[in-house]
Parts: sequence; C-alpha cells; structure tokens
Amino acid sequence: MTMVKVLFVCMGNICRSPTAQGVFAHLVAEAGLEGEIAVDSAGTHAYHLGEPPDRRAAAAAARRAIDLGEQRARQVEAADFATFDYILAMDRSNLADLEALCPPEYRDRLRLFLDFAIGLPEDEVPDPYYGGQGGFERVLDLVEAAARGLLEHIREQHLRRRSLGEY
Repeated sequence: MTMVKVLFVCMGNICRSPTAQGVFAHLVAEAGLEGEIAVDSAGTHAYHLGEPPDRRAAAAAARRAIDLGEQRARQVEAADFATFDYILAMDRSNLADLEALCPPEYRDRLRLFLDFAIGLPEDEVPDPYYGGQGGFERVLDLVEAAARGLLEHIREQHLRRRSLGEY
C-alpha cells in the first residue's frame, strides 16, 4: 500500500510548518496511521537550514504535548513536488512561491493548509516570528483545526477508498 505523503511549507521552516508537521504527526500517531501517512515540512527560503524549530514554537507545542525536537529546517526541493501528495502552504505568499517552482503536472498538489479547517474565518496561518508568545498559541489553534480536517479528508479520499478497493 502506498503511503499518503504530506509536506507543510512556510517561509523559513522554523515556526509554522514545523508546528503543522508536529501537530499532524501527533494526530496521525493517535489514529494509528503512521504506516499509512508520512509527514514532513520545508521552507520556501533557505534562511535557517539545519536549525531546529524556533524555541517559542517548540515551547508552545510542548505545552500541548507536541514534540518538535527532532525536526530541522530544510528548503523545498524540486523532488518534493513529485514525492508529496499534499504540499500545503501556510499563506498565499508561500503558495505563490511554490506555484512558481512547481512543474505543471503537480500543481493540483498545492493548497493552503487552512483550506482544511472547517468553520474558521482565516485562510492563512499568520507568521508569529516577530510577535509575542500569543502568536505561537494562535498558530497552534489554527494548525490543530486544519490538521483535524486534513486527517478526515485523507481518511475519506484515500484510506476509505483503499479499504473499498477503489485504489
């Protein structure tokens, strides 16, 4: 069975996308789906290559029992477009950067992450980097909502179809 692969993308891969990776990986593990869904994150820029997530993002996540400690920042690579089934940008600016890099045959894999959040008025995850701790908490709230919606979407679109023999 082929794994469903999800890549979360922000600008530097030290705040929003590692938080999304951590939250979604946590939900996937809780659901017992680690063997069916793979999760990663990357940045559109190379500002922080090899660095761990921002300490404020890691602390906010840890307060919700989410561990970001093993992650290291990396930049989106050309191979990512063919590798990942979902490439989810945190905001429109990063989505535009991805669209500029993405080969046409993989454009359908690009989306805003908050497209999966049901009932939220926001459609972008704000960058908390230059703000206070409250911004990291807000990012977690948004990411958790979208991660739940994404997991349900994947269950519906991929896992349920597999179990019914549609794949």
